[in-house]
Amino acid sequence: MYFIDLSQHAQKFLDKLDSHIKERIENTLKRLENNPVPSDAKFIGRESGEKIFRYRIGDYRALYSIDENKKIILIMKIDKRPRVYD
Repeated sequence: MYFIDLSQHAQKFLDKLDSHIKERIENTLKRLENNPVPSDAKFIGRESGEKIFRYRIGDYRALYSIDENKKIILIMKIDKRPRVYD
């Protein structure tokens, strides 16, 4: 089982959302704890030697990396589709 860790940027974005949207995103991200690369996650490239994945949550996207040694999933960025890749 993995541990979900949010970056400051991701946490700040979640804090600004309405509570029902925030809860939906958090519940969806919790599913990554048991399966860090589900079939609907997509590998989008490497940054600093780490694999970066994209996970779609409705109109939102979460970009994350996985630390296999420490069993940590770092959610780097959450935002709407047009802005998440900036």
